Amino acid sequence: MEDFSRLIGQAHAGDKTARDALVANNLGLVHAVARRFDNRGCDREEIFQIGCIGLMKAIDKFDVSLQLAFSTYAVPMIAGEIRRFLRDDGMVRVSRTLKENGYKISRARQTLVERLGREPGMEELSAELGIAVEDIVLALEANKEVESIYQPVYERDGDELLLIDQIGGTCGGYPACEEPEKEAVLNKMVIDQLLGTLDEKERRLIELRYFENRTQCDTAAELGMSQVQVSRSEKKILLRLRERLL
Repeated sequence: MEDFSRLIGQAHAGDKTARDALVANNLGLVHAVARRFDNRGCDREEIFQIGCIGLMKAIDKFDVSLQLAFSTYAVPMIAGEIRRFLRDDGMVRVSRTLKENGYKISRARQTLVERLGREPGMEELSAELGIAVEDIVLALEANKEVESIYQPVYERDGDELLLIDQIGGTCGGYPACEEPEKEAVLNKMVIDQLLGTLDEKERRLIELRYFENRTQCDTAAELGMSQVQVSRSEKKILLRLRERLL
């Protein structure tokens, strides 16, 4: 660990040799993650090279003071880089109309949740948007491909907060995941590390919003806050978590 911390410090100070050594020492992580993206219609070597970019970003942004294992930090960064490549470069291309409908549905859902105090049904979404239920289902299914445990929930100046907002039995958001139990453990470790940096009220707010799927109104009532205060606090907390994760 001492050698690793020393190399990280040297790499952050601009030492290319130290950075190259860290990359070489952790290529196994890239190979392990890249294997999970086999059979996606993309050359393995290309996926590996994209994963190496994620590894280098992880090295550049890793903070040893967080007391977080580097592999726990790097694996989501590597996987996120590959997923962004597949999403943006196009293993599965979603039409602009479906993408736009997906965005409209997301906005309408949030509006209805705040208005009704509960999750809206398909018919309610259809009435709100003027879009047929069949088209709503199609848009949701088409956009599901890019949803993951590392889906961006906050973005500024080109940086994304890949907050792991829910943990389920879906292989940690990875496609064709071969080791769901291992991924679940890694995901939970990252979440615990991030939530451990919040105070009790902030942590409870995030738990209510992102783990219990509670509305801002419900969260405000439980925490003795207004809906506006919950909204503002949530944005500030997500920003801080982004800075700590990235």
